[in-house]
Amino acid sequence: MINAAGKALAAGDPLDALNRVALRDDAPALALRGIAMAQLGDLVRAKALLRRAVRGFGPTEAVARARCRVAEAEIALVSRDLGWPMNALEAARATLEDHGDWMNAAHAQQLQVRRFLLTGHIAEAERALKGLDPSGFPPALRAAHELVVAGIALRRLRAKTVRIALARAERAARLSAIPTLVAEVEGALLVLNSPAARLMAQGEERHLMLDEVEVLLASGALVVDACRHAVRRADTMIPLASRPVLFALARALGEAWPRDVPRFALIARAFRAQIADESHRARLRVEVGRLRRLLRPLADVIATKQGFALAPRGKVEVVVLTRPVEEPHAAVLAMLADGEAWSSSSLALALGVSQRTIQRALDSLAATGKVQSFGRGRARRWTSPSVPGFSTTLLLPAPLPSG
Repeated sequence: MINAAGKALAAGDPLDALNRVALRDDAPALALRGIAMAQLGDLVRAKALLRRAVRGFGPTEAVARARCRVAEAEIALVSRDLGWPMNALEAARATLEDHGDWMNAAHAQQLQVRRFLLTGHIAEAERALKGLDPSGFPPALRAAHELVVAGIALRRLRAKTVRIALARAERAARLSAIPTLVAEVEGALLVLNSPAARLMAQGEERHLMLDEVEVLLASGALVVDACRHAVRRADTMIPLASRPVLFALARALGEAWPRDVPRFALIARAFRAQIADESHRARLRVEVGRLRRLLRPLADVIATKQGFALAPRGKVEVVVLTRPVEEPHAAVLAMLADGEAWSSSSLALALGVSQRTIQRALDSLAATGKVQSFGRGRARRWTSPSVPGFSTTLLLPAPLPSG
């Protein structure tokens, strides 16, 4: 019965698995019941059952306990509990490798990669993925592997690699015959075929797909990237995420190029001041000087009679790249666009800001009906309905601008 329940779970049939072990309370049955409940979406019950299973396995059953830990880690990832101790997953993966359970060890490593992706640590995700050889994976694990490959390529803006990986993931998912896995791949394809950004150039705007964003960034144009808060040209990037005033000035100059921007307009844009006095003009001169020094490798900021203008080095075009839909708290909405329920602490970890900043953003979004919450205290979770045309952070991630 245990083996039959395990095969049912592997085939994506949790109800058949529960029919076989629902009345049993031994450790293997508890573990299978926990995994079945997780597949059915009852994550709270699933976590409780897996913890009981870990306590029920004896000291000689290290592999069984490690498998339960991997299942716990996957539930934590799905429920966006990013505070779950990842060292427990690493220890479980090492135990599985030591005992020759290569498939579950590979699954554990994929979970590590997925968490790196969620928190924006792309280089760490790439390093963790290098040790995996998917050639011998069963269809379900192969599909999950290709989804991770596609996720990294999305963050790196490598559209061709994304399409190839998702095509392989789709084939593997259909071979697995697991409906939820097929749906996950279809969701990733839908994101890929949605607008990834909006281009603003010389007073005109249009949406870009991921392939077009990749071509634009390689074209040699001077790009004021409002998705990642940077100014870039080809392989040179000047990050301004931690300098919101300087980026506001750079964006205003980029949107107006090749024309100049009056001083009062720059003051209103950068300092949010309705009336410009002498102190604002002095501060503007200081901030423009700082921006000029930072942008020196790519462009100059020249003074005109009315204000300032951006002058790129070489005969290149200046464009502004923004999100398809711009919101005051766009990064939070982008994280919630995956359809999962997030805690404020996990959002703070993923976006690299303080939890209080996230809470203020969520309160503001909730007041306008863009997000909703359920639960209380530490169990409170936040979700958001799908926003048409809104790309997720898998496409163009950016931290919340400070200030």
